[in-house]
Amino acid sequence: MTRGEAWLSHSATALVGGTGLVYGWMCYFAESDDPYAITNHAWQPDLQHLHILLAPLLVFSCALFWRDHVWKRVRAGFAIRRSTGLVLFGVFVPMIVSGYVVQTASSEWSRTAAVWTHGVSSLLWIVAYVVHQISRRRARG
Repeated sequence: MTRGEAWLSHSATALVGGTGLVYGWMCYFAESDDPYAITNHAWQPDLQHLHILLAPLLVFSCALFWRDHVWKRVRAGFAIRRSTGLVLFGVFVPMIVSGYVVQTASSEWSRTAAVWTHGVSSLLWIVAYVVHQISRRRARG
């Protein structure tokens, strides 16, 4: 992976993960002072839009280094940091697909399932990504 690809990956994960975490907090934990408000925070719609607009950047960054970084290691059986890499590999598709289903679900059940899937897989992605980066630094030094 080149430095540019790494920078793009780190930036995309930070931006998409950060906006997602803040949006999730606003949506599920913040409380509005206005009893007639349809959102829990005034910035909630803007953060949701920003998260949705930034998400393709994360998809693109993962696609960019897929062949030379991920698939090459999956096929070769590289053991170093493989567990966190496999978690990232395994939660990527559910995280992306459920993010789109959240926006397009027509039934309450499918939307709830997509929200839970997106939330859990996204949190796993963020934790595995951070651990993957920390283990990289430990492996070097």
